[in-house]
Amino acid sequence: MSEQHPLSQTLGLIRIVTMDPEGRSSLEYEAKLEQCHSGGVVQGGFITGWIDAAMAHAAIAKNGDGVVPMTLELKVSFFAPVRPGLVIAEAWVERHGKRTSFYEGHLKDAQGTVLAKATSTILLADRARVEQASRAATGA
Repeated sequence: MSEQHPLSQTLGLIRIVTMDPEGRSSLEYEAKLEQCHSGGVVQGGFITGWIDAAMAHAAIAKNGDGVVPMTLELKVSFFAPVRPGLVIAEAWVERHGKRTSFYEGHLKDAQGTVLAKATSTILLADRARVEQASRAATGA
């Protein structure tokens, strides 16, 4: 397996299951005890991050590596507590635009129960410009 990005490690990414050029993705994560608050329930920021990452992967699958999907708006609804163990984040494009697209996603447990859903407005930014601006901001 290739070296994982530190963010993927922090989120507990197990594997990217699919990245479909039609604008769909599926990612498996390990929800860890260290990501839980009281009662052994995963903190909502991790849940949001998992679905957000799946939507970003779906956007990259549809638009190619030349874009950086930048979240402009994100809404998450939590349906049930997420506990440690395998979780699956799935996402798909709902409406595709030239610079702005709308994505949806959900988080399921290993039995297929939907635990949370999200919608996102994503800016499809040019990767070269984003990386250049980052280098200029950090002096790298």
